Amino acid sequence: MNSLFADFAVIGGGPAGLMAAETLAAAGARVHLFDAMPTVGRKFLLAGRGGLNLTHSEAAEPFASRFGERRAQVEPWLAALGPQQLCDWAHGLGIETFVGTSGRVFPKDMKAAPLLRAWLHRLRAAGVQFHMRHRWTGALDAAPGSGWAFRFATPAGESAVQARAVVLALGGGSWARLGSDGAWVPWLTGHGVDVAPLLPANCGFDVGWSSYFSERFAGQPFKSVAIEFRDSRGRSFARKKGEFVATASGVEGSLIYAASGLLRDEIAASGSAELSLDLLPDRSAQQVRAEVLHPRGSRSLASHLKGRLGLEGIKAALLFEVLGRDGMHDLERVALAIKGLPLKLKAPRPIDEAISSAGGVRLQALDAHLMVSAMPGVFCAGEMLDWEAPTGGYLLTASMASGVVAARGAGRWLQAAGG
Repeated sequence: MNSLFADFAVIGGGPAGLMAAETLAAAGARVHLFDAMPTVGRKFLLAGRGGLNLTHSEAAEPFASRFGERRAQVEPWLAALGPQQLCDWAHGLGIETFVGTSGRVFPKDMKAAPLLRAWLHRLRAAGVQFHMRHRWTGALDAAPGSGWAFRFATPAGESAVQARAVVLALGGGSWARLGSDGAWVPWLTGHGVDVAPLLPANCGFDVGWSSYFSERFAGQPFKSVAIEFRDSRGRSFARKKGEFVATASGVEGSLIYAASGLLRDEIAASGSAELSLDLLPDRSAQQVRAEVLHPRGSRSLASHLKGRLGLEGIKAALLFEVLGRDGMHDLERVALAIKGLPLKLKAPRPIDEAISSAGGVRLQALDAHLMVSAMPGVFCAGEMLDWEAPTGGYLLTASMASGVVAARGAGRWLQAAGG
């Protein structure tokens, strides 16, 4: 069996783990990073396929508000690495950025691979040693006076690692094939660490379309619509305009993802969640009512709605899907539904389809430096912590920021311990 002794070990090669390694190395530490996959940053690269959204350009107050009930805990992370600092960091790697029309920040070439290559080059130059295809087996034992002992399965056999301080950045439970499989949950709970169940976040939902709607419209977008939602506890998702996509079983896309946490929790509490969908957000309710009730002569209602309101295709089909044939004969009801169509969601899609996950190591189980209170010398960062954020750069920014906080905490802890 191969054995390794180190001051600092980082387990997990996603953005949080890489940032933890960089922070430690920049402070002069010798860092060993372990990951189960052949290469690091696989989910990071996948996220960048459609254009890597690094962060968001909005002001500090609205940015922090995106973290909802975890704002108070996440905001100190952002003080360590906020949106502007993240942009400056990317510029330091030679990656130019720009702000899109939505306020999101992207690399100028929209790609994740050049940034990751430059990042890894800098990490290696700083002395970070990478140990790939090292899958942690869950063995985690206190080594008196010397930190923690881990065991990894590798192509060359079992490897033992003893580290005085460890940053765990193992990801959540989404996209298991890229390395975030949540296998660590029972290993930490076995050591008395309080872990909230992993749940899908930034996810789609099942609606239960008719076969007609599913066959005809799966994959088509709802463009320029608005949603709002209030749950049974009085929490609300304020009206927001955007777009989403119909799937074979339900809905997914940026506008749905933005409300997914509230929707998921309401389904868990009540068995379903009903959002309100405005099919024509740029027209007032009065305008819509006037056009719907306008005499249509011999024209069909479908032709009338198309001619007077431009309502056609998937929007018109959804109106019929929800109201049914009888409901479509009630023009007052049709007018109201166009501006507030009740769409009932039955279940979130499985966690492995989600962009990210909620749940994880509860923040109450950690100190201010993200050290596990029950395991001195073990720090956690990234998506394995119990918080969530919408897409738009918020998730990536806070994940990387938590890596900075955990690494600084590990450095302070080892120094205080006489390292």
